[in-house]
Amino acid sequence: MDCEQAVRELWDYLDGELTDEQMAEVRAHLKACRGCFPHFDFERAFLEALAKSKEEQAAPEDLRRKVVAKLRKAGLA
Repeated sequence: MDCEQAVRELWDYLDGELTDEQMAEVRAHLKACRGCFPHFDFERAFLEALAKSKEEQAAPEDLRRKVVAKLRKAGLA
């Protein structure tokens, strides 16, 4: 597996959506290639931050309801 293919498959790798064989190939490439590791590290950190943001509410529920109501009234939601 070359670097281009490894980087292209990183999102699916991190989501566990590859076959066992593909997962092993990407894992082996990342272990051997320090050049691709920053891509992996960024994408992993991005997914972790995204998951954490889903756990935290961006705004209190009453504020969210008011915003949605205003958007609906304006025909935007």
